[in-house]
Amino acid sequence: MKFERAFIVVISSGIFFFSQAEAQHKTINEKYSSPLTAKMKTEWRKKLNANAYQIMVDKGTEQPYQNQYWNNHDKGIYVSAATGEPLFSSDSKFDSHTGWPSFSQALDKTKIEIVEDNSFGELRQEVVEKKTGLHLGHLFLDGPEPTGLRYCMNSGALKLVKVSKKVK
Repeated sequence: MKFERAFIVVISSGIFFFSQAEAQHKTINEKYSSPLTAKMKTEWRKKLNANAYQIMVDKGTEQPYQNQYWNNHDKGIYVSAATGEPLFSSDSKFDSHTGWPSFSQALDKTKIEIVEDNSFGELRQEVVEKKTGLHLGHLFLDGPEPTGLRYCMNSGALKLVKVSKKVK
């Protein structure tokens, strides 16, 4: 009998914890970036493909090792799939062995914003496009020197603009 009550308390606490974490996630994101209205979501649905919409608007995460840029070695600039803003350079891309494209630094820190993300009971640092508030990925402090940063991005939130080879 005591075990059953303890189990119910644990289960109830877990549900409360996750629902509170999800509510906290929404509150924090609304504080730092304007909440998307139904009209804005409709506009983004017209502009973005289904994968980019799920990642950027719905704040989803694509599957590791099954995305466009995790193992890409082409030279160029990674821009926002939504706005075309330059965000990362292939010069700062590295293999983090996580299955997602990872960068040691942003191309221009004024184009992104770091937002506290408490979703799913974890404290993480979400990377959003500053201009739109759209989700790009997360920032971790386990990257290579000299920055020690790992911007773990979703391929679906990015487009690579390749550097053309110079003709001699």
